[in-house]
Amino acid sequence: MENHNKMLMLMVSTFFFCLMPTFSKQNTFTTIAPNHFMQFGDTLVSGTGRFEAGFFYFGDPQRQYFGIWYKNISPKTIVWVANRNTPVRNSTAMLKLNDQGRLVILDGSKGVIWNSNLSRIVSVKSVIVQLLDSGNLVVKDANSSQNFLWESFDYPGNTLLAGMELKSNLVTGPYRYLTSWRSSEDPADGEFSYRIDTHGFPQQVIAKGKTILYRGGSWNGYHFNGASWLRMHRVLNRSFVITDKEVIYQYETFNSSMITRFVLDPYGIPNRFIWSDQTQNWVAIASRALDQCEDYAYCSINSNCNINDFPICECLEGFMPKFQPEWESSNWSGGCLRRTKLNCHTGDGFLKYTSMKLPDTSTSWYDKSLSLKECKTLCLKNCTCTAYANSDIRDGGSGCLLWFNNIVDMRKHPDVGQDIYIRLASSELGIFRILLHLLPCQLYIYIYIYSIFLHIIKHCCKLKIEDT
Repeated sequence: MENHNKMLMLMVSTFFFCLMPTFSKQNTFTTIAPNHFMQFGDTLVSGTGRFEAGFFYFGDPQRQYFGIWYKNISPKTIVWVANRNTPVRNSTAMLKLNDQGRLVILDGSKGVIWNSNLSRIVSVKSVIVQLLDSGNLVVKDANSSQNFLWESFDYPGNTLLAGMELKSNLVTGPYRYLTSWRSSEDPADGEFSYRIDTHGFPQQVIAKGKTILYRGGSWNGYHFNGASWLRMHRVLNRSFVITDKEVIYQYETFNSSMITRFVLDPYGIPNRFIWSDQTQNWVAIASRALDQCEDYAYCSINSNCNINDFPICECLEGFMPKFQPEWESSNWSGGCLRRTKLNCHTGDGFLKYTSMKLPDTSTSWYDKSLSLKECKTLCLKNCTCTAYANSDIRDGGSGCLLWFNNIVDMRKHPDVGQDIYIRLASSELGIFRILLHLLPCQLYIYIYIYSIFLHIIKHCCKLKIEDT
């Protein structure tokens, strides 16, 4: 009987032991070699421990993603997701290097869910996977520190980190840009994108599909001219490179210990965050203030939007509403038309607007070598040119930016804007405005002649009085 009870207890213990979940050993890697793989619970850590990569899920363990996050920040802040559109479902995920040197994510049946799409086959023996301290996940030659065969920075998600490039190859493509998440717990491609529009003079835009919603503006040497930059200028070193082959935008921090990220949220709103060690929270230091003037072409064409005025839309000087009754009822969709047509042969002039967010540059022309004076002359020679400005405001200004036909999406800048010169018929400018736009020496000549003329009249009047 006693032996029977012992046997029964052994069977019960064995039964419950078999029901207990099994746990694999969790590994921490600094590199992944071809003979290694990662599963849920394993992590890949950058050299200084700032970033960490591994599998995770949001709420449903049956939808697993491989991503990168800050190792020592809680709650987990995801900055990049590999398989954002194809989560591993209902099985245990695995990440490894395949025989061609590609980084792949496999499901439980060894089906490929995602791969790094390496363009060339390499010797797998010399390849490793490493997470850099910048947050860049790379497939690289094990014998070289810089020979990257593939890198996550080339495939941005919704987050732009320091050192990451928004890069557009104008010859062969591709165009790299941020894409919002579908929701805060679904990293799949959302509706919104943050990109550099390379048509005309390159400018930063936020779009929903192909429709532009907001414009950050063109680069003026320091920043995108529609952005508020007074605070950012002190903490970030931003760069923008334009050649005939590519356009590249990136930023670095002046202080390497600063942790910052730029995120396009699921609603298409861009936000700049800095981590505060004091409060142990992310602090939003720059978020686009989406007032009405930020909506693309809110006041339609040939108009100016000023959020501090009422009404906020007004036609540019020398222009009038296309549909006056609608305009007076705050329906500005018709925009504005010129009161007087331009006439290149009788002489047009320019009216200066200061502290402006420059208009849409997608149909503009530019030359970085010209001066502002040369820019004005070039505009006057082209009867379709409607405005000009410096393309770079550093060191007193340089470069030439020309607009043609209608002026679109111009507003009064909220802090530091740029000067732009709008072309008008000479009759619209008036004698005093014409004088203001003459060269200083010409102005002095006119004043001198006018003073002589007054002196002669005064002298003649005096002689006439004496004769009487």
